[in-house]
Amino acid sequence: MSKQTLAVAIGLAFAATGATHAAPPDWDKVPAKTITVFYPGVSPLEWVTKGSDHGGARAFKKGETCAGCHDEEAADMGQRMVSGQKNEPTPPKGKAASIPVAIQAANDGENLYLRFQWKQPPASGGEKLDAENQVKLAFMLEDNKLDNAALSGCWSTCHQDSRTMPDAKDNEKTKYVVGASLDDGQFFDLLQWRSAGNPVDGHVAEARVMEGGSALVSAEGKQDGDTWTVVFTRKLAGGKGDVALQSGKTYPFGFAIHDDHAAGRFHHVSLGYMLGIDTDADISAAKQ
Repeated sequence: MSKQTLAVAIGLAFAATGATHAAPPDWDKVPAKTITVFYPGVSPLEWVTKGSDHGGARAFKKGETCAGCHDEEAADMGQRMVSGQKNEPTPPKGKAASIPVAIQAANDGENLYLRFQWKQPPASGGEKLDAENQVKLAFMLEDNKLDNAALSGCWSTCHQDSRTMPDAKDNEKTKYVVGASLDDGQFFDLLQWRSAGNPVDGHVAEARVMEGGSALVSAEGKQDGDTWTVVFTRKLAGGKGDVALQSGKTYPFGFAIHDDHAAGRFHHVSLGYMLGIDTDADISAAKQ
């Protein structure tokens, strides 16, 4: 077999197996948006929508987004809750109140690329609830089919009876969405990077499922000095449990960082934002 014939054969073999690697964009040419994730304490969806507890409940019910009210005060909210002043019966000593995160997004017509960068906060010295993973980063997408997803983002999946919450009676109950149905396309797409172990491609509907998705191409992260960088590559198309992303559309989007070996609710979360594919949004993934 000639070298030329061998090269063609190898190329056809790679194409047949799908063993090609998507090339990330030139991040120096992609604008970044800074979003502050904050410590949320015990602030489930039931609290968000209860007027006697949350002053913004009335505005929320009229269609005001959580980010529309609180985007600029996320760090202050985190400080009130991490200190135990509000919505936190067991304040975690030494935990950071908030983390500013720079997010960049792009697409190449086949794949979505999301890049997250942030400075590592000082270690709290508290219990390592997830001893294996120093850090985890997850984001969720929704296809504009669930009530209030565009208003509250990931808060639609956070409930007072979920495990690790003070009112939980079932230690196995994870995140869920009231009225969701995977079969009907009403769910949150969930992807997670872990500093140790394999990434996750799952979903949240009637329950959280940490597997089954087929859209994730790769999730890679590293720490350089005091800076973490995590990059997701995700196919725009997807199968069951994946939100199919289309050019010109926007999608409810939120993300969370489990820092300092955190697990369960002891994480930092974003408010709900919109991700746009080739269109203006809070975070826009333009074609490169």
